[in-house]
Amino acid sequence: MAKYVVRRSGVLKGDITASGSKNAVLPLMAASLLTKEKCRINDTPELRDVEVLCCILEDIGGKIHFDKEQKSLEIETPEITAEGAAPHLAGRMRASVLVLGPLLARTGKAVVALPGGCAIGARPIDLHLKGLEAMGARVKTFQRDGFDFVEACADELTGCEIYLDFPSVGATQNLIMAAALAKGTTLIRNAAEEPEIVDLANFLNKMGARVKGAGTDNVRIDGVKSLHGTEHTVIPDRIEAGTFMVAAAISGGDLTIHNTVASHLTPITAKLRECGVDVFEGEDFIRVDARGKSLKAVNIKTLPYPGFPTDMQAQFMALLAVAKGKGNVNETVFENRFMHIDELRKMGADITYADRKATIIGTQALHGARVKATDLRAGAALVLAGLVAEGTTEVSQIYYIERGYEKFVEKMQSIGADIEYVEE
Repeated sequence: MAKYVVRRSGVLKGDITASGSKNAVLPLMAASLLTKEKCRINDTPELRDVEVLCCILEDIGGKIHFDKEQKSLEIETPEITAEGAAPHLAGRMRASVLVLGPLLARTGKAVVALPGGCAIGARPIDLHLKGLEAMGARVKTFQRDGFDFVEACADELTGCEIYLDFPSVGATQNLIMAAALAKGTTLIRNAAEEPEIVDLANFLNKMGARVKGAGTDNVRIDGVKSLHGTEHTVIPDRIEAGTFMVAAAISGGDLTIHNTVASHLTPITAKLRECGVDVFEGEDFIRVDARGKSLKAVNIKTLPYPGFPTDMQAQFMALLAVAKGKGNVNETVFENRFMHIDELRKMGADITYADRKATIIGTQALHGARVKATDLRAGAALVLAGLVAEGTTEVSQIYYIERGYEKFVEKMQSIGADIEYVEE
């Protein structure tokens, strides 16, 4: 088993570059199944989730070439050779369900093992299935060899109006992809508005799709008969950038994060400024200057985009643990995303919580401890706490972190973090 060993590091300073977005590149990879032709995705991050989805696509018939030096991923699927994601692969990541819509649209049938990933809540796929059923799919679930599967079949998908009870990012993406090759027009009401939705729409439109309204709560897709290959550069990872922004703040440092889109980071920027930190926005960079600043506690409520992202909640909780005063965190998106609290408490954090609400009393005296990453973002939060804790912090279960942060140790070391990867 591997772990990260983190020691008190002082101020972090310098320049760092955010990678391409994990949450954007995965649906783009799935969307490549909608055509027989080659798709090239630039600025693809080297992540465990990307590697797993590459394996899934290869199982389905995809020909994959990933130039990791150039960060260029080429996918070509001239023939579909399997109905869906194998259970031993699907169980490793949530995004495996994104092949459901494209496979159904292209071949008329998809069988996908129910996905795994971080244990941060139930995250059911009922909205995906209800939307596909509305478009004419016949959907059933079943068990085989100890795994749960979903099967969707359709002689032809037909455009319709779909209302999502919750603006689910995954459901919005799956339904947009399925609708791209459906007959007629599909309207998705109460759609997710995340930048990753816009990136998917831009990718599909380059392939010849007709998607309008992405980035709003009403998306219109006029189905076309076929799509072609394309080349696209994935958007920057706003959560990775946000994590580095918090790293600068918690350490009292001065960091410039390149390859960013300032408008994607508005709620993070606003909360850091409320904490008393200076944030400067450039055309493709953000600078966070916390030198000599006394961090002040703030209140946070996670919401779907453009609200404060649930994927930044754990990192901000680490920040609040050393800020002056009392802060409150209200998690409204996932019901089980406070597992990092017990780990932060091992480091001396003063946190109480009930249901989805937590109260944090800031302290200047975090101490190192042996902790475990309970999910992807929780792992990053524990590293941030370790940067300002007295002594040594050992973070285990780092495979969660490697799912979503490219070259995390190397990047953190480059800005002055005392962190190392240790194989036990």
